[in-house]
Amino acid sequence: MKGDHSASTALARRLRELRDSRWPDTRITQAQLREALGVSAPLISSWESVHAPRIPPLARIEGYAAFFATRRSVADGTARVLPLSELTAEERDRRAKLLEELTRLRNEALRSQIAVTLSGERAAQVDPFREGPWHFADGRPITIICSQVPEADQARIPYANPASADYIELYKYSDLDSLFELHGHLRAANPQSLVTVRVTEDLKSDDLTTHLVLLGGVDWNKVTASMLARIKLPVRQVPDWAGEKGPYFEVDEGGETRRHHPLTRKSDEGLQLLEDVAFFYRGVNPDNVRRTLTICNGMYARGVYGAVRALTDERFRDRNAMFLRTRFGDAKSYSILTRVRIQGQVVITPDWTLDTVRLHEWTKPADED
Repeated sequence: MKGDHSASTALARRLRELRDSRWPDTRITQAQLREALGVSAPLISSWESVHAPRIPPLARIEGYAAFFATRRSVADGTARVLPLSELTAEERDRRAKLLEELTRLRNEALRSQIAVTLSGERAAQVDPFREGPWHFADGRPITIICSQVPEADQARIPYANPASADYIELYKYSDLDSLFELHGHLRAANPQSLVTVRVTEDLKSDDLTTHLVLLGGVDWNKVTASMLARIKLPVRQVPDWAGEKGPYFEVDEGGETRRHHPLTRKSDEGLQLLEDVAFFYRGVNPDNVRRTLTICNGMYARGVYGAVRALTDERFRDRNAMFLRTRFGDAKSYSILTRVRIQGQVVITPDWTLDTVRLHEWTKPADED
């Protein structure tokens, strides 16, 4: 346990050390750091605490690295984080080294907290359905909204025609693997809640003010596209199917914009998907602040399924749920962009505790509007 304690407090000690003695003749106060990072002083205190440390979001780690990369951060008596574009080459180099160090310490602290908490939860025999992210304690209705398969594609499915005696309504739903997996889990985790499934074309007015779960991307799911346009996120889905590298997720990070493409390979049988990119978001429903909005998205259907399985697969759901609790705490909203590896036709459930699996993390702290 000593090693765990050391790992969990090393980051807190380093953050305090930066503030106290980064520049020998200038001690940075919590008030100055609060002003520069745009957070509360109690939150900074919690990040520096060696007794009960909280782990800062990655965006705040980037803020620390940029702030302490240059004394110009406190020039003229004003504390601020300079944009990357305003840093000199030497300052960018210091920022990069500091960011690498703090990110490593953060990852070690995160792994330590997850390991310790998981050990305690196993001893307590926590119910994964009642304690996981897919349990909504208020017992209110839940609506899963899927995209609808285009009519031209439905026309090629005999049982998708309502005029057929063997008509099967589910054939109009896209992402059926994800829907089937998630619907059963939601029913098990919320036995008192009404769980309704809709396609965007069949929505009713009351559906949008329940706990919302959106499956699928901006191409076919109009509600996903609409919600993402209303929420201020640093992640965007770009359906550039005609582009040289195809569609991608675009991320604003550290003053730069990065693209994350699925990994594909051309073969005699067509385009083979080797690795998809998936997006998981949880936040407040903008149409009813007492309910939640969850988005499970991917560039392809396999990515959507990977985002769902991350919190339903019995082998990974507990550790991934613990990662969310440890990493984001009481944040109002958060998101993860993740790799989803495909082996043949099989989707490998992403393990969010692995640094190589997570492509980007974002959170909106509870003390921010």
